[in-house]
Amino acid sequence: MTKRIVKVYPRFERFWHWMQVVLIMALMVTGMGLNGVHSLIPFGPAVMLHTLAALALLALWIFATFWLFTTGTWKQFIPKIEGMVSVARFYAYGVFKGEEHPYEKIFWRKHNPLQAATYFVLKWFIFPAIWVTGLLYLTYNFWAGSNSVVAITIIANLHLFAAYVIGAFIIVHIYLLTVGHGFRQHVKPMVTGYDEIDLTPEQEAYLETNEPGRLKPIKR
Repeated sequence: MTKRIVKVYPRFERFWHWMQVVLIMALMVTGMGLNGVHSLIPFGPAVMLHTLAALALLALWIFATFWLFTTGTWKQFIPKIEGMVSVARFYAYGVFKGEEHPYEKIFWRKHNPLQAATYFVLKWFIFPAIWVTGLLYLTYNFWAGSNSVVAITIIANLHLFAAYVIGAFIIVHIYLLTVGHGFRQHVKPMVTGYDEIDLTPEQEAYLETNEPGRLKPIKR
């Protein structure tokens, strides 16, 4: 295996990531206002902004799902048991002792086992839960009947629960960006697209021949 600086995050993946950041932050701020946590935005505009941000995020997720499956990138998010215990131990214990991260990022597997499992749960359970409940909430006047109070209460609580899970994920995600090589080194690849990963001789030869633009020259 050879360490090379490789473009592992294409332009759309970086756009998708940062647009999610902006839209989810907008949803969290307006959502907290709608739930009485603050009064920075009047109720009416908060509802409008929350709805617009939610619809924009839903459109982004639909397009991103299409992109994941057409490019084969979805395979990066399939969790594997192998190595998960050692990664979990590192985050729970080893990181505080200055140990090296047990997972080495490779070309076809840029997410460690714990990351892949977390993203899998988010993308297949939490995100669908929040947009299904959100759409039901948004279209309440179209399906609500005389005995729909219980239904809307359940929908509202499920929507709020999913939002709390996403909020908790964001907090942990930001915290983990501060461990190891430091915040800047963790964030930089999602800005430039390039990261240092291990390549097999075959992968290195393939990229040099077919996709040389994804490799940065080796410094002598």
